[in-house]
Amino acid sequence: MKRSVALVLTLASGLVLHAAAQTPSAPETAAPAAPAGPTKIAIIAFQPAVAKTNEGQRAFADLQNKYAPKQAQLKALSDEVDSLTKQLQTQGSTLSEAERAARAKTIDDKKKQLERSAEDAQNDFQNEMQELYGSLAQKVYDVLNDYAKQHGYTLVLDIAQQQSPVLYATESTNITQAVIDAYNTKSGVPAPPAPAAAVPSAPSPVGTKPPAQ
Repeated sequence: MKRSVALVLTLASGLVLHAAAQTPSAPETAAPAAPAGPTKIAIIAFQPAVAKTNEGQRAFADLQNKYAPKQAQLKALSDEVDSLTKQLQTQGSTLSEAERAARAKTIDDKKKQLERSAEDAQNDFQNEMQELYGSLAQKVYDVLNDYAKQHGYTLVLDIAQQQSPVLYATESTNITQAVIDAYNTKSGVPAPPAPAAAVPSAPSPVGTKPPAQ
């Protein structure tokens, strides 16, 4: 029970983009033939780039704020269960058998309510985050695609992937910030006001690929 509660009570932390990282990618299409000439390679941390765009920061912060009341409700219910449990433990010896049974049933009912509410909130949050990330990732990928073509890159590797083949790369090949800046310019979304809402941690790389063209 406490495991499911803890997951929901930390919606604004790692859970945020763990759910986002599970967004299904679009079906892959055959890559076009590489142009003649020298190979020019770049790297990008794609999922963190999506989260760190101005639009991403605002959208993720709005989603976290949307679920803040639910977090507060779950915490209040969890605290109530803990309080009732401690009362029963300390007062149990002075209560009649019927009273102990009644209090134990009340605690059990509230625990079940807490588990159901926590699971529902977690599922709802993950579904909304998945949809949000998928939509934004497609738009960021379009900007990445244009940026790579404009700057003559023949290959871009995602270093945020768990199975990334990149073992070493110079910082000059990292286009993560450049793509973020390009997307911010295209979207026209201003940076979050100071102090900015906390940016979710980078998505856990579990095999999600940028949407294929």
